[in-house]
Amino acid sequence: MVREIVRDTAVLSRRALPVTRRDRAVAEDLLDTLRAHAADCVGMAANMIGAAKRVIAVRAGQSYLLMMNPVVTARSAEMYETEEGCLSLVGVRPVRRHVWIEVTYRDRRFKEKAQRFTGFTAQIVQHEMDHLEGILI
Repeated sequence: MVREIVRDTAVLSRRALPVTRRDRAVAEDLLDTLRAHAADCVGMAANMIGAAKRVIAVRAGQSYLLMMNPVVTARSAEMYETEEGCLSLVGVRPVRRHVWIEVTYRDRRFKEKAQRFTGFTAQIVQHEMDHLEGILI
């Protein structure tokens, strides 16, 4: 189900709670909402649809990746500066991002996965994981 995008910074600033198998509907709603906003959005965190759960969805090329309870396990020492926008916020802001990150997470079947992200996909994942911590750009 496509949900409304939350723009209330008080809601977006809250840390998300771990997701469980019972929260699969939130994950599916997040994917549906990201797909509905594909023209202007490449990633979303569950708090952007009003659910304080640790789940993010990312568009990588033509496919979508759902990550439940993601944790960064390694990151590059090298960082770069860029600007990012957010569907929940107005405008763009400067940020610093790691060149690459390694993340463990649960997939939609709740199977544990580990993956290294580089480039723009790494940037998207870092942005969405910031949302899980209540960090706004």
